[in-house]
Amino acid sequence: MNGVAGVEHAVGGRGTLCGISARHTTRYRHLFVPDALRSCRRCRQEAEAAPTQPCVQERLHGRVLDSAQGVLRDELLAALRTGANVRLWINGRSTDLAKFYAGLDELTDGAEPAAEAFAAAATIGLANVEHDHWRFLVVLPEDGRPPIIARGPRALR
Repeated sequence: MNGVAGVEHAVGGRGTLCGISARHTTRYRHLFVPDALRSCRRCRQEAEAAPTQPCVQERLHGRVLDSAQGVLRDELLAALRTGANVRLWINGRSTDLAKFYAGLDELTDGAEPAAEAFAAAATIGLANVEHDHWRFLVVLPEDGRPPIIARGPRALR
């Protein structure tokens, strides 16, 4: 976010963290880098003092810890720790929508348990994670059962 020419500010709900009203700013959406030379000192202090929230990789990592131990689980956990791309994470009632995004026919490892989980659930979640040449599917049953991990080759575009 740009305020005074050359100075970058962090933006909150109503304006910058240092108090400039949103109507007096021009916004460019990108990550605010607190320690950048052009960052507003007060915005930097406010951003650094703000409580942090776990990122999508950390939240999914926590869920995957409850899955059955094995090679797929270990590889996925390692990928999430290095910031693997979580392309999609959906939860809800529409198992048809989840099946569409699951791409069960493209999976090579763990496809059968994943398909069984979709068949058994009234509501279900899923996450697609891309890492190296793999697309991991994490099936997230919403009935308390542990997550199920499957994977297949990633379509490189």
